[in-house]
Amino acid sequence: MTSRIQKMSVSAVLILAAVQSALAQAGGGTTGINAATSSLTSYVDPVSTLTLAIGAVVGIIGGVRVYIKWNSGDNDINKELMGWGGSCLFLVLVSVVIKAFFGV
Repeated sequence: MTSRIQKMSVSAVLILAAVQSALAQAGGGTTGINAATSSLTSYVDPVSTLTLAIGAVVGIIGGVRVYIKWNSGDNDINKELMGWGGSCLFLVLVSVVIKAFFGV
């Protein structure tokens, strides 16, 4: 009977120690998450600027393609314009959404 009580006591002490160590590590986790968040938000502005630069290059290339097709007398200018305008709009909106998502 006493060995059973001793086993339960040892089990209770071990469980208490495990819970205590788990609670002690909670502070380190929030510190790591805060460090990762600040590191991630430091990349938001360069990525947003890069997206806008890619959008500008796509816009210029698309504009030249539309101009060439227009001058050559192609009939599918509307399709080309919609694709070009949609890609430019998408890239501009992506940079805005990235900034809004991260609150920068």
